[in-house]
Amino acid sequence: MGDSRSDQGESTDESPHENPQTDRIADEHEKHLLRAIELSRMARGHGNTPFGSLLVDAGGAVRLEQENVEITERDCTGHAETALIRAAGKRIDRGTLAGCTLYTSCEPCAMCATAIYWGNVGRVAFAMSAADLGEVIGAARVDPPLTLGIREVFSRTEKRIVVIGPVEAVRRAAIEAHAGFWSG
Repeated sequence: MGDSRSDQGESTDESPHENPQTDRIADEHEKHLLRAIELSRMARGHGNTPFGSLLVDAGGAVRLEQENVEITERDCTGHAETALIRAAGKRIDRGTLAGCTLYTSCEPCAMCATAIYWGNVGRVAFAMSAADLGEVIGAARVDPPLTLGIREVFSRTEKRIVVIGPVEAVRRAAIEAHAGFWSG
């Protein structure tokens, strides 16, 4: 089982790029991840937890954007990624979704990873890791953590889903979007 591919370092700024194609891809990842982080700030401003996601098709067009809505919609499944996949499934065919990338401000939880799997999205990129989120939340944690990472979820499938992240170039910005949220 498990042909899930992990490209953890594909879009980080830890080493200089030698290939202009790689630079362009890294720039695209960073641009879309920064938008996901902006959506997380917007979610926070609307009274929700600070998470955001967007779906980009194979041609680079943004198809959908989604903030977390779990608080304002009183829906425990209102995570940005799951809500985005729910909307995408109503508007975009599965073949197109297979060529899409879901960009998100934080590593998707097990519920969201499963929605991504069933939604047929071919690639996921995230700014900050679940471990980063755990450190940010710290003692303010309301629920016990579900420590099943996206790579582990995808490793249990036969579908190939590329995972990119955490992306160092934008990781700090994603963490900063949570500053003060969980403590008060």
